[in-house]
Amino acid sequence: MKNWIDVQKKLFPDLVDVMQRRYKILHFIHVLEPIGRRSLAEHVHMKERIVRSEIDFLNSQALLEVTTKGMKVTSSGHQVLQKLETFMSDLFGFDVLEKQIKDTLNLEHVLIIPGNSDEDHWVKQELGKATVDYLKTILQSNQTIAVTGGTTMAAVAEMMRPSNDVSGCLFVPARGGLGERVENQANTICAEMAKKINGEYRLLYVPDPLSEDTYQSIIEEPSVKEILQIIRQANIVVHGIGNAVTMAKRRKASNDVLHKIQLGNAVSEAFGYYFSDNGEVIHKVRTVGMQLEDLSKIRDVIAVAGGKTKAKAIHSYCKQGKSNVLITDEAAAKELIKGFSL
Repeated sequence: MKNWIDVQKKLFPDLVDVMQRRYKILHFIHVLEPIGRRSLAEHVHMKERIVRSEIDFLNSQALLEVTTKGMKVTSSGHQVLQKLETFMSDLFGFDVLEKQIKDTLNLEHVLIIPGNSDEDHWVKQELGKATVDYLKTILQSNQTIAVTGGTTMAAVAEMMRPSNDVSGCLFVPARGGLGERVENQANTICAEMAKKINGEYRLLYVPDPLSEDTYQSIIEEPSVKEILQIIRQANIVVHGIGNAVTMAKRRKASNDVLHKIQLGNAVSEAFGYYFSDNGEVIHKVRTVGMQLEDLSKIRDVIAVAGGKTKAKAIHSYCKQGKSNVLITDEAAAKELIKGFSL
């Protein structure tokens, strides 16, 4: 494929440029539909006259439909997008980036999607879609899937779709999280995923973080013991990666904890652990749910994080070697590569 793309670039450079442009426009319409022409031009960073011309072409090929509410991709357009997905990934050079990150961070699988989720909300949705698509390749009937909270995981839940290939799956929160915004709590996210895939779910109603006395009291509760056993025996874990200081402030950490995190140069956060740029644990929040050591017993641990500002956090967390799959975006991937060379 790569050799064929190189030949096309040499013999038909204009054709490759046009193909990229039309794919980008069709892809954006698919993600944001229904969308108007002016709004589309702003999102794809193209002049409106160019977008108008390409829309006319795509419409003439029956790849999109223009309505009073905005443009939508037709069933033929969806088929074209699916067939071009792998080709465009190679064309953008993501296969090379994926291999570099995979080899450097010692991961089994890396998947990169276009864009920067720091700047465009639709990119986070695409991260969610890519995660759901990957899940479908590994998910089997009657498996247990543990998920964490956060905006990226909420995007995964939003993009979840029913599957005719699996049944009887159970979704559980990887940890407690009462106190965060409801839509970003692990309980809410796992319930939404389960409903969309026609599975079951169990919830964990505990605050995060906890004092030591409260923690010891809660984990002795029979109902909590039962759900914790299920969580720790999950077949698949899907989780986000946070920036250390940002997550500490979001969870209203004390000044002492903030000072400890900053003094230790903590870069990333996952599962209540704060890690330095070398992957060392700087601080651990007492939480009810999955612990770092539990991940070693789970076959598929999928980290999902994107945005240029998340690159250092991704690098930091992945040094722990607890996750075997990374799904990220173009901006984070390119920033990661820069960091490898420093």
